[in-house]
Amino acid sequence: MEYIKNRFYEKATKCIAEYNKLKKEHADKVIAQVTIGQVLSGMKGVPSLVTDTSKLDPNEGIRFRGFSIPEIRQKLPRLNPDGEPLPEGLFYLLLLGEIPSYDDMMNISKDWSTRSHVPQHVYDVIDAQPKNAKPMTQFAAAITSMATESVFQKAYRSGIGKQYYWDFIYDDVMNLIAKLPRVAAYIYRRNFHNGNHIEPNPRLDWAGNLAHMMGHDSEEVKRLLRLYMVIHSDHEGGNVSAHTTHLVGSALSNPYYSFAAGMLGLAGPLHGYANQDVIFWIFELIEALGTDEPTNEQLEIYVKQTLEQGRVIPGYGHAVLRQTDPRFTAQQEFAKKYIVNDKLVNIVNKLYEVVPPILGSIGKIQNPWPNVDAYSGALLYHYGIKEYTFYTVLFGVSRSLGVLASLIMDRVYGLPIERPSSYEMKWFIEKATGNNPVC
Repeated sequence: MEYIKNRFYEKATKCIAEYNKLKKEHADKVIAQVTIGQVLSGMKGVPSLVTDTSKLDPNEGIRFRGFSIPEIRQKLPRLNPDGEPLPEGLFYLLLLGEIPSYDDMMNISKDWSTRSHVPQHVYDVIDAQPKNAKPMTQFAAAITSMATESVFQKAYRSGIGKQYYWDFIYDDVMNLIAKLPRVAAYIYRRNFHNGNHIEPNPRLDWAGNLAHMMGHDSEEVKRLLRLYMVIHSDHEGGNVSAHTTHLVGSALSNPYYSFAAGMLGLAGPLHGYANQDVIFWIFELIEALGTDEPTNEQLEIYVKQTLEQGRVIPGYGHAVLRQTDPRFTAQQEFAKKYIVNDKLVNIVNKLYEVVPPILGSIGKIQNPWPNVDAYSGALLYHYGIKEYTFYTVLFGVSRSLGVLASLIMDRVYGLPIERPSSYEMKWFIEKATGNNPVC
């Protein structure tokens, strides 16, 4: 398995040289101007992060190392021709920037299998929490508790040189990713299946084993989770879970601490929690309309009522995208291929016809199109994963691939601790108007 690590470092050394040259020779070059509007609206569009793994184009959607979602679904290796690409192959692509062979993918799969043992104290931390603790609360606590296993933390305390940080971060990342399906499945079975846990099957792939340990052993669920883990894996560096993981990692916190922090960001309603909101809202819709087969006209009325109440339509809109999220499209294509006449899926498809024109008629909404959350819950629910309070944990397992691959690259480049400047509101008012502020 070490040959992948060696291949990664072989490529990374070229990146290190380019990074050092850029920093030394072009540090004073101005690349952008920042407006007050950008600062006051969440720093949107400000180029301030190095993220090699993916880039989100407002008009084209996410590209993983330059490859679009349709391209990776076509090019990445899979277990069988009718299946979905394995997340192991996507991780290889994010890390090395090239499409893996089938053997490359399977080597990562076997490597993760050998690293997947979870220490007993992690289960003890989960079990110490009340049964009504949110799944994401348990997930973040479990990840933090695994920091006892950090090889980087031990190496740092022993005094290793900065140029070797990446080596130990790499092993922490591989160990952490390998353990996440076991941790997630344990929480799922504890919360929703009376603690009747299922042992892992070392012969299964990463996503397939997650489905198995959750108790969903059909090939259909395994196929869905492979797709889910691939398309939710990364969304460039500025989203909350990626940026938080990077920011905490910049303090040289170990990957367990960094990723746990990222998961606490993912749990927010404006980020990964949205996939739960979508399903909850659709069930509210069904109850209010008194039917699970609403017409487009009924949906239009309910959508407008939701907006009149000052609420948003969950699953619609995006901070960057200005088109239908390609991740939504991938799931819609999956449903069209494998699912026949599911009432929840039908509602999601009808909402896609109804919602964008309504939102588009509201001038202040820049993006009336659906994002990834608009579809994912309906697919999971169709295949029997109906406990939608758990959906964000699945999102978190997937997101580990992108944010932790980026964390390795952060240490390869030797990025410093992140520390932007901040000012009082009066400073911005004076800059903008020349007047003395009243507040």
